Amino acid sequence: SWHCSAVQAAMLALPRSLEDVGRVLGLDEQKMKEGKELIRYFCVPCKPTKTNGGRTRNLPCHAPEKWELFKTYCKRDVDVEKSIRRKLHNFPIPESEMELYRLDQRINDRGVLVDMELVRNAVSCERLHKEVVTKRAYELTGLENPNSVVQLKGWLGDMGMEAESLSKKAVAEMIAETDGEVEELLRLRLMLAKTSVKKYEAIERSACSDGRVHGMLMFYGANRSGRWSGKNVQLHNLPKNYLPDLELARNLVKQGRFEDIELLYDSTPNVLSELIRTAFIPKPGCRFVVADFSAIEARVMGWLSGEEWVLDVFRGDGKLYEMTASRMFGIPMEEIGKGSPERAKGKVASLSCQYGGSKNGLISMGALDMGLTEEELPPLVAAWRKANPHMVQFWWDVDAAAIKAVTEKQKTKVGKIIFEYKSGILFITLPSGRKLSYVKPRMAVNRFGRDGLTYEGIS
Repeated sequence: SWHCSAVQAAMLALPRSLEDVGRVLGLDEQKMKEGKELIRYFCVPCKPTKTNGGRTRNLPCHAPEKWELFKTYCKRDVDVEKSIRRKLHNFPIPESEMELYRLDQRINDRGVLVDMELVRNAVSCERLHKEVVTKRAYELTGLENPNSVVQLKGWLGDMGMEAESLSKKAVAEMIAETDGEVEELLRLRLMLAKTSVKKYEAIERSACSDGRVHGMLMFYGANRSGRWSGKNVQLHNLPKNYLPDLELARNLVKQGRFEDIELLYDSTPNVLSELIRTAFIPKPGCRFVVADFSAIEARVMGWLSGEEWVLDVFRGDGKLYEMTASRMFGIPMEEIGKGSPERAKGKVASLSCQYGGSKNGLISMGALDMGLTEEELPPLVAAWRKANPHMVQFWWDVDAAAIKAVTEKQKTKVGKIIFEYKSGILFITLPSGRKLSYVKPRMAVNRFGRDGLTYEGIS
C-alpha cells in the first residue's frame, strides 16, 4: 500500500516539505532551488505578449534549455524522496497510524458537499456591505483610504484620541470610551476588519464540479502530536452560531435579500460569519452528526497523573471548575455558583495551569480580561498547584525521565508513559501506542536559566 514519506517525516517532528527535510537530514542530493521558477514557466498559463507571439502556454520548444533543466529538477525530486525514504527506513509508519492515514485519505477523497448558492450570495452580500461601510467611512473622515492604519491613527489623533494599536481588541476597548463620530468610525473599522467572509471565498475557489470541497484535512499537519491541520478551507476555527433565527438569516442570504439582512440585523458581517458552518451540507437523505470530547485535557491529565479527585469529579457531576475553586479557596462547593468569581478563577486556572502554565498562561487565557490584576495571578497559580499536587509532581517526573533517557540512554517510565532514546531521537510512547519524537535532544540552559532538554525539528 501507499506510504507517504511526508507523513513519516512529520511523525519524527521533521519538516513536511521536501526541501526542508532534505536539508535537516543532510542529504547528499538536495532539492533544486530553480524548481519554483521552472514550474511557473511551464505549468502556469502565461500572459500573451508581442514578444512571445501571443501564446498563453510555454512549451518545451519555446525554451529547450529550461525544459532540460525542468526534467532534471523532476528527477532530482524523486532522488531526494528516495533518499529520505532510505534515511527513515528504521522508523516505519506503524500499522495503527496507517489505518488512520487511509481513513484520512477516504475522508479527503469524499469531500464535503457545499451550498454554492449560499456561498456566492454571501460573497456578494459582503462586497455590497463593504462598499456601504467604506463609503460611510469616507464621509466621516475624508481620508483617502479610511482602512489605512496610518491614516486612521492620524484622524483619531486629530479627534483627540491617541491610538497605539488598531487591533480588533484595541478598537473594541476604545469603543467603550468614545461616542459620536469616533465611536461610529471605530465600529466601521471592526466591520471592515472582519475576515470571516474569506472562508466563503476559499470554498468558492476550492469547490469541484461535484459540488464538494475535497482535501481539507492534512494528516499529521500539526506534526509530532499527530493532530490534523486544515487546508484549502480551514475547518478548525469555524465561527460558532448563536443567532436564534439562524434559518431565517440563512434563507435571506441565500435568496440574495441583502437589504433585509441590513434591516433585521445589527451586523451583516456577524450574520455572514455565523452562517459559514451552514455552507457545509449533508447530501440528501443524510445528516451531519457532530461530536466532541468533553474537557478532554483535564480528564487525560487527571488520569495520567493519578489526580484522583479530578477523576472523581468526572465520575460524578462533572463540575470541575467548581470543585477546583473549592479546593483552591477552601470554600464549600455548594457556595460556588455558575456566575461566581471563584468559579471564574477556578475555570481560568484549570484551563491555564494543568500543563505547567503559570502567569503568562493565565494572561493568554483571558485572566486580565475577566478583571483579575497581574498581582493576583501568581497566588492563583500557587493555589491551583497546591490543589493539584499529583499533576505538579507528574510534570517533574516527566522532565526527569526524559533527561535520564537522553543522558543515560536508559528506557524509563512514568506511569503509563515510556521514554526511550534511539538513533539520536527521544521517543515518548503514549498509552495509545503513538510515539512523540524529539530529534537530536541534548542538555542546554533553557529560558529559565537552568539545565533542560532542547531538541531540533519543529516544536
